[in-house]
Amino acid sequence: MVVLKGTVHKVGDDVNTDVIYPGKFLPIADLDEMGKHFMEGYGHGFPDRVQEGDIIVAGKYFGCGSSREQAAIAAKTRGVSAIVAKSFARIYYRNAINQGLLIVVCKDTDTINDGVDIEIDTGAGTIKTSDGKTIKCDSLPPFLMEIIEDGGLIDHLKKKMKMAQ
Repeated sequence: MVVLKGTVHKVGDDVNTDVIYPGKFLPIADLDEMGKHFMEGYGHGFPDRVQEGDIIVAGKYFGCGSSREQAAIAAKTRGVSAIVAKSFARIYYRNAINQGLLIVVCKDTDTINDGVDIEIDTGAGTIKTSDGKTIKCDSLPPFLMEIIEDGGLIDHLKKKMKMAQ
């Protein structure tokens, strides 16, 4: 179970991986530098507004487009604590989990306003907003939450291998 709080940055439907992490930055290998370019394709100074611990709230089909893992890595290294969306592209969904980035499927993201603070409680499957709303969301299965809580798939596997010794 994870409970986290952050400020919302609202985006729309069908946010493509080329918007999340534009292709011209693919040669960058430095993780901190990758994080600087998170959502650069969205425009309007979006990357400069996102601070450590903030939460992205989207419409449907977040992360569509290519299978570039850098789109999830950039969100994580930017310090985004979670992404909440009505739905995710399948590959982005798994890439985010593999990176230890919390993703939450929530059919009612239209009622979450840009700039509000929210609290996500994965155990209860709820989001509480600073403007007084409580929204029910899907909970990830325990085995996926364990991967996220361990910091991603690689760290999760390292932990399991240590336990097996």
